Amino acid sequence: MASVDPAALGGGAGAMIEVQVCYALPDTQTLVALRLPIGATLREAIEASGIVAMHPQIDLAQQRVGVFGRIRALDSVLENGDRVEIYRPLTVDPKLARQRRVAKARHSGSLEGRKWRAKDAR
Repeated sequence: MASVDPAALGGGAGAMIEVQVCYALPDTQTLVALRLPIGATLREAIEASGIVAMHPQIDLAQQRVGVFGRIRALDSVLENGDRVEIYRPLTVDPKLARQRRVAKARHSGSLEGRKWRAKDAR
């Protein structure tokens, strides 16, 4: 994302940026829109959003955070329009989950499962 021009946002030392902070659970998503001063960090955005109070299971010392799907440090400076994301720990190894889906598709006999069978078994 391009750097923020303070003049375009109202100029001067009081210029603000607009960001969103989000945290998703399997059944719900929390999204908080904020206006922060230019130079605000991920940590400051998370604290200002109050999202940790809404979801006490969030542990910023353990969980990763990022902007638009890219992992970033808590002291990274935000830019106008950024979406701060707090990532939950993985419950299953992605490679293992994929192997299980392929095995299930192979045994189900579905059209999707056929592409995973050996060529001589098709």
